[in-house]
Amino acid sequence: MHDAVTLHMDAPVERVWSLVTDITRIGEFSPETFEAEWLGDATDAEVGARFRGHVKRNQKGPTYWSECLVTNCESNQEFAFAVVAGDRVMNTWGYRLESVDGGTDVTEWFRLPDNVPSRIYWSLLGWARGKTNRDGMRATLERMQAVLEQGE
Repeated sequence: MHDAVTLHMDAPVERVWSLVTDITRIGEFSPETFEAEWLGDATDAEVGARFRGHVKRNQKGPTYWSECLVTNCESNQEFAFAVVAGDRVMNTWGYRLESVDGGTDVTEWFRLPDNVPSRIYWSLLGWARGKTNRDGMRATLERMQAVLEQGE
């Protein structure tokens, strides 16, 4: 009920961090989330900040807004957020960064909560959704890599 994709980027960790934590740019990179905006007084990534992403599920629909809560924000190391419905965590997504040879290894990951509804969902549809998530994470990282390595 979790997976991850790692890609090396020829960019310093500070530049990568700046990009992955700028949720307003996710629409440039994600195959499913085509825009996002901070909520309330939030203007930047910090634990407890909320934002919402506009999602087109499987790039086809339905289209909906998902509220997210930043759960981890360790500068230049890890950025994570939970997709929430009220007080319930539906899924958690994140990025881990590791400085390597002048560049950065970036791991995008997701994890479903360990509860009965998630286990049922994953046992029935995990084979399909897991592939979609892996493909989407790879596409997101490759699009970020293109921007970072072009020297934006």
